[in-house]
Amino acid sequence: MLSSTRRSVRRMPAIGAAVALAAGMLVTLAPSAHAAAGATLPFTSIEAESATTTGTRIGPDHTQGTLASEASGRQAVRLTSGQRVEFTVPRAANAVNVAYSVPDGQSGTLDVYVNGQRLAKTLTVTAKYSYVDTGWIPGARTHHFFDNARLLLGQNVQAGDTIAFQSTGTQVTVDVADFEQVAAAATQPAGSVSVTSKGADPSGNGDSTQAFRDAIAAAQGGVVWIPPGDYRLTSSLGGVQNVTLQGAGSWHSVLHTSRFIDQSSSSGNVHIKDFAVIGEVTERVDSSPDNFVNGSLGPNSSVSGMWIQHVKVGLWLMGTNDNLVVENNRILDTTADGLNLNGNARGVRVRNNFLRNQGDDALAMWSLYAPDTDSSFENNTISQPNLANGIAVYGGTDIAVKNNLISDTNALGSGIAISNQKFLDPFSPLAGTITVDGNTLVRTGAMNPNWNHPMGALRVDSYDSAINATVAITDTTITDSPYSAFEFVSGGGQGHPVRNVTVDGATVRNTGTVVVQAEAQGAATFRNVTATAVGAAGLYNCPYPAGSGSFTLTDGGGNSGWNSTWSDCASWPQPGQGNPDPDPARNLAKGRPADATGSVDVYTPGKAVDGDADSYWESANNAFPQSLTVDLGSAEAVRRLVLKLPPSTAWGARTQTITVLGSTDGQNYTTVVGAQGYRFDPATGNTATVSLPSGTSLRHLRLTVSANTGWPAGQFSEVEAYLTP
Repeated sequence: MLSSTRRSVRRMPAIGAAVALAAGMLVTLAPSAHAAAGATLPFTSIEAESATTTGTRIGPDHTQGTLASEASGRQAVRLTSGQRVEFTVPRAANAVNVAYSVPDGQSGTLDVYVNGQRLAKTLTVTAKYSYVDTGWIPGARTHHFFDNARLLLGQNVQAGDTIAFQSTGTQVTVDVADFEQVAAAATQPAGSVSVTSKGADPSGNGDSTQAFRDAIAAAQGGVVWIPPGDYRLTSSLGGVQNVTLQGAGSWHSVLHTSRFIDQSSSSGNVHIKDFAVIGEVTERVDSSPDNFVNGSLGPNSSVSGMWIQHVKVGLWLMGTNDNLVVENNRILDTTADGLNLNGNARGVRVRNNFLRNQGDDALAMWSLYAPDTDSSFENNTISQPNLANGIAVYGGTDIAVKNNLISDTNALGSGIAISNQKFLDPFSPLAGTITVDGNTLVRTGAMNPNWNHPMGALRVDSYDSAINATVAITDTTITDSPYSAFEFVSGGGQGHPVRNVTVDGATVRNTGTVVVQAEAQGAATFRNVTATAVGAAGLYNCPYPAGSGSFTLTDGGGNSGWNSTWSDCASWPQPGQGNPDPDPARNLAKGRPADATGSVDVYTPGKAVDGDADSYWESANNAFPQSLTVDLGSAEAVRRLVLKLPPSTAWGARTQTITVLGSTDGQNYTTVVGAQGYRFDPATGNTATVSLPSGTSLRHLRLTVSANTGWPAGQFSEVEAYLTP
């Protein structure tokens, strides 16, 4: 859910709940100190970059708008036609789900090989559900590059066998593969009403909507049975109450609809279990109820064992949903939230779910109209929310966020946000005790591209009003945060205080900038927080607005590894700025912020620093000169630039006339290398090298293109900067 912003105020990004509505290495992530974090899942995932491949590994990258930045682990494998990635199967399996991306507007297939033998089945891949634009959200860019596709193999494979995927004409970037042993289809419960007995068509050719309605009416107090098959529903169901909707398993009973249940109220006792609902939502329209559940299931209801995919929101819950249990579900590829408790939630438990590739918050509670109370998010695994937070709590009383595993947020949010951002009125701010316990956050937090402002892995935000609730953050593990670990901020720019916060027991490893990012007045106590490999300093303490008050950190004992303070409140610390460079031969420009005087279509400035030579920046056409500027993060003695165009022979040879300029403050630029023509020829790698004079020191690198013999625009697929000549 995002609100408008005013440029005259350093207003922090509004993140969240969906504006007005609506060889292979196993993936192993560190658990929390006292309990395993995340869901118990029926599948095992392997990252493609850990498999054997003839393709190209891309990433890591954290820059919004790049393919690698939305990948699990910030890395993936790109396959061109004929290339493959081969996984060693980690467990007995008969099914696989693959997270992948193809170029915008394209579709195709992956050939599947088991132990070297090609299957008759192929895996369909498409960009149909990807490349979502949310231009009305400040700071948002085209995102949602990945999608998921699943396949029953038709045979059993054992641990140690191999499964390979080979591109057959379309470029495919493979991110991660989930291997699963799917149980046989369940049988019909005695006394249940089958939808096929009411005329439902399991072939998917006919419209089964009325048959489902008739079965629900006939089965009041009992079970509606959905046999194996594919069913097409053309409109939503309403009046669902006092009934169980049960399928034969989420790989066997599949409903194709973008709007499953849409009702404002229900007497409750609704139980939905063990089938799949797969929609056709290709863009986010906040005024449309394109959700698996939109509204109310009523008290004492449950949702379990579901596969929910390609809808806008999995569950957008309004009205009465007291004592609802949502557990053991998979929610994939939504264009907005995975689940949002939109006020009036009492005693709700959301636990043991897997969510991947959400287009807003993966899980959210929003206390609109009335406070969400005594409700919790527990033991969920969340991967790649590609716009907002992993878990967000916007107001509410006595809320718990416990033992969740969240990874790879991008790019307007944190792993966990505890916030008084109201979005709309009437809103109920945080009250009582907010328990944040046993969570593991991996590569969470991001650089907000609208405000060029870093978001911490775990954020406490007095956005629209002071935080006076007791916020107890315990036993937290934060690993590889690109920026800070803990952030305390008044994101609306009004200086509201953040009070009554205790952080007790935390392990912080390899945080990019600081352990604590304090930007609000207020206070917090830290106990037993240990940090290693801190990028810049232990503490950034600069409340905003200036003069609004101070933030007091009380040392409760047992803290170590983060006793330094960032001294310059006029500048943000950049990742790694406080430590010696461990690799003097690294590319200083990779993954750094980039902007330009202009660009066309998807060929944005970040494509020139994403580590992927096949993607590229292209300036506005027929409007020389055009410039690309990269912020290296700190002043560096750059001696060599390597400039690239895509290596494909489809790119004809060309000469670009380029001037190299540099600046230490981003305002005043001087010429480092005067205008010269540089030849790019695919026969020699489409690469040009520029030597910079010794004594050059620059933070902001600017390349101005005044001519191009091959195209009327400036073009770079990669701009690389090195300290070595």
